Amino acid sequence: MAEDPALRRRIVAVSLKSYLGYAETLDWLAAAGRVCSQGTGAVEVVLLPSAPALVPAVALGRESGFAVGAQDLSDRPAGAYTGELPAALLAELGVTYAEIGHAERRYLFGETPEVVLRKTAAAVEQGLIPLVCVGEGRLGDTAPAPLDDAVRESVYQLEELLPQLPPEQPFVVAYEPVWAIGADQPAGVEHVRTVAAGLRQALVGFPAARVIYGGTAGPGLFGQLGGTVDGLFLGRRAHDPAGLAAVLAELGSS
Repeated sequence: MAEDPALRRRIVAVSLKSYLGYAETLDWLAAAGRVCSQGTGAVEVVLLPSAPALVPAVALGRESGFAVGAQDLSDRPAGAYTGELPAALLAELGVTYAEIGHAERRYLFGETPEVVLRKTAAAVEQGLIPLVCVGEGRLGDTAPAPLDDAVRESVYQLEELLPQLPPEQPFVVAYEPVWAIGADQPAGVEHVRTVAAGLRQALVGFPAARVIYGGTAGPGLFGQLGGTVDGLFLGRRAHDPAGLAAVLAELGSS
């Protein structure tokens, strides 16, 4: 099945990680909601606050036009799993997306490829859209990986998941080279383009899949990437809602 670019609506996702307190998160959501209310409907916006703010985020998203994602979910069903966040509970709350496989989860919290697989399956079973992070390197790396290694490792991480996903399943692949997360600059344009092309090739037959770039992403980057990705995954550069507004304007006019 050939991919139809028209099916791939542009998308901007923003993760707050755990930088903000609860009151700060609510203030940020309100400001981001105002940005989304004034933005273009051609771009889907997904906001991923910390777990305690998911309920008010969903309510605000319905008013302001953004979707809500959870930064994590359990690989276990509802039951005797203390402290876990089951996919069924997230779906009941009205959450749309579930982030899976971020480098911090893999390397700080020991999440193995098997755990990432189970989380992906749990999300799909409950009707959540997986936002799966892939990328080369290890936390603490600061030098760019060789391009061939970057393509190989990122595509391998993606291909491990594809047997879990029906061809028609909507999902998002966030390419985040680990050495660029929290760095001063994003990965180079040609580096991102080349890895994105490799990911696209792996996704032939999955027409509802989208590829986005994260890793110090911010205003001005999407245009440089020349349509090789479907959007951006923002972090600290969207903590000021003006940064989010600038990115949405860029995607809406490109």
